[in-house]
Amino acid sequence: MRDSFDFVIVGGGIAGLRAAVGLANAGRVLVLTKAEPAESNTGYAQGGIAAAVGGDDSAALHAADTIRAGDGLCDEAAVRVLVEHGADGVRDLIAWGAAFERNPDGSLALGREAAHSVRRVLHAGDATGREIGRVLWDCVSAVPAVSTIDHALVTELIVEDRRVCGVAYFDRASRRCEVRARATLLATGGAGQVFSDTTNPAVATGDGVALAYHAGARVADLEFVQFHPTALKLPGAPRFLISEALRGEGARLVNQRGDAFMTTYHADGDLAPRDVVARGIVREEHRTDGPVFLTLSHLDNEYVRRRFPTIATMCTSVGLDLARDPIPVGPAAHYIMGGVETDEWTRTSLPGLYAAGEVACTGVHGANRLASNSLLEGLVFGARAAEAMQQPPTAAPLKLDRVLAPSTGTGTSTGTSTSTSTSTSTRHPTPAPSTQHAAPSTHDSIRHLMWRCAGLFRARATLLEAVHTLDAAADRVFPATPDGWRLRNFVTVARLIARAALRRDESRGAHFREDFPRRDDARWRIHLTDAIE
Repeated sequence: MRDSFDFVIVGGGIAGLRAAVGLANAGRVLVLTKAEPAESNTGYAQGGIAAAVGGDDSAALHAADTIRAGDGLCDEAAVRVLVEHGADGVRDLIAWGAAFERNPDGSLALGREAAHSVRRVLHAGDATGREIGRVLWDCVSAVPAVSTIDHALVTELIVEDRRVCGVAYFDRASRRCEVRARATLLATGGAGQVFSDTTNPAVATGDGVALAYHAGARVADLEFVQFHPTALKLPGAPRFLISEALRGEGARLVNQRGDAFMTTYHADGDLAPRDVVARGIVREEHRTDGPVFLTLSHLDNEYVRRRFPTIATMCTSVGLDLARDPIPVGPAAHYIMGGVETDEWTRTSLPGLYAAGEVACTGVHGANRLASNSLLEGLVFGARAAEAMQQPPTAAPLKLDRVLAPSTGTGTSTGTSTSTSTSTSTRHPTPAPSTQHAAPSTHDSIRHLMWRCAGLFRARATLLEAVHTLDAAADRVFPATPDGWRLRNFVTVARLIARAALRRDESRGAHFREDFPRRDDARWRIHLTDAIE
């Protein structure tokens, strides 16, 4: 089956929906979603959306916090776009009916999360993403020019004369379909499911990155995977996200003896950057040979349940009282800072192809995303995508500081930076590498390989194991069925992440190499890109 639209959007999260709203008066728009329309990372975002709307805040201060969290690798032009357009984007949401929490005087109730210098996080209880998704779906549903097809598995970008002119996909009946469009937007979200432990929903398998890469687009910064420090860690229970907003409201991380420990690892303690907190938790587990907990028992019990109803309900379902009980937590894959390389207008290296939200790499997050900037990124760059897609298709200009480093990981870095985000006196043991490189044949085998070899703590030996194993898997012939395409994309994304992690011989932000534990600005203050030659 073939069809044609003016614009096609792959993904139904905040970036894709905001783009659809912006394109509503520009032509016929098709939104393809992988599962149910509202099933995306957006709907699982608990903490909130950051924007400089408070009286003590400014775009410049928000930019400074974002750049500091990014550990020396943020694209400052992209950061300026994010923070300078963020407040207006949030005001649009409010005008469209988003019910953010308010103070008794009617002003917006702003929360604080790690690495923010002021309170600037708007929230709707602890289900902010769900509320934003509701508002945007209401807007899209009211526009006759926007059509939606759910349960559509996009398998290929259609490229003609080095220009993307649509997509191929399987519909819910597993029939192969094509849709042609003058502009195609990837808004497919993240890839947390590549790891065995993740806070992401089942749809977050990195399809957009794989689609772009196989079409010939550049991808960048895929070594930077953010592991959220506090996911529920209870045997037999899902790795449910325990929002950073709890620590912003006074929750404490404690070891099995009940002792707070994070100031041992960073001066900001429980509100240190996410990468520092995640590694601190694992090191504390190793040091004490016991679990780590998040406790709110010192806070007002009724306030805790009222402020965090979704998390409280989830805890109740596994026999825990959020307000009274210590909640066992540990890191889990949460967000990919890298993705399809774009400029500040969401243009990729292929004319006709655009990317926005978590699938994209604008450089706005650098090596480590500031909490609650993800929804803001989708909102701001989704709107900009709508503007760019109405212009004649052109490729994004190559950024000179983005280079392809040697893929072998030479192990010669000698940097001596004293970045506080990587300094510690306690090491986490790296698992011994396997001598076998048989290609993984299932999604689960890839997930476990990636968690063990390319997870929170990395080293050359285990990264080489991952790369060699995934190289072998990539050489397989995948059947041209929906399941075959899913596995092909999964292998592709895992391989790109592992290859990038092997190349970067330093530690920076969310990427931590035990064999190169310091940040090395002299050699590695660059963005690594990858593309099919």
